[in-house]
Amino acid sequence: MMLTVGRAAASAAARRLRTPAALAAPLVAVVALLPGCYAPQITLLKSGLDSLRTVVDTLNVRDSVAFVVLREARREVAEQRDILLSTRATTGTTTQELFDQMGRLEGKLDEVMGRFQQFSQRSVPSSPAEGDANQLYDQGAQDLTQGRYALALQGFREFLRRFPAAELSDNAQYGVGECFFAQSVFDSAAAEYVQVEAVYPKGDKVPAALYKLALCHERLGRKTASARAFEDLVKRFPNSGEAQLARERLGGSRPR
Repeated sequence: MMLTVGRAAASAAARRLRTPAALAAPLVAVVALLPGCYAPQITLLKSGLDSLRTVVDTLNVRDSVAFVVLREARREVAEQRDILLSTRATTGTTTQELFDQMGRLEGKLDEVMGRFQQFSQRSVPSSPAEGDANQLYDQGAQDLTQGRYALALQGFREFLRRFPAAELSDNAQYGVGECFFAQSVFDSAAAEYVQVEAVYPKGDKVPAALYKLALCHERLGRKTASARAFEDLVKRFPNSGEAQLARERLGGSRPR
């Protein structure tokens, strides 16, 4: 009987030792028995652990912010890529072709703006005393050569208005026809070429005007009128360079 009671008491004591409170009590006792120099070291260690925990928390925050920024950047890049691919798929062009088209458009815009500025800044003299006939004609011829047909037409017509009997008047009248011909307005060009011979029958531009008149008829589908104009040119100005071209148009060589 006494043996059984002793064993039960021993078991109860063992269970008390396995509880946290039972384990903590001896630890407190041991710490209390440690020399006094160990307490500051434990405090310092605890402070170091707190500092390390703060650094870790800061790094976690920074990593979270960096992740958000990176995710947004990836999303924007993906959107731009999708837009580019969609544009290329729609237009059927490459990025380089798009840049080339933009360059050509910018060049055209610069050219148009240059012409507009020249048209706005240019002041055509209103009387013979304010300008020179040759200078006015040369400006019109330069505009025609460089494709500024509206300016060339304006210059030639102003020349004819101010200098109707000048030496270059037949050239200016021919230049008016050239402005229309260059723009494929063949009916208007034909009317202006007719005026070269009608107003300046002795001018040196008559053969050229007849040749271009025949070409206008040809472009307009008037084959009979075109052949008649070529034949008239060959008959009246057989030694001119335009007559030789007319013979080739007529399909054969004729004696001069």
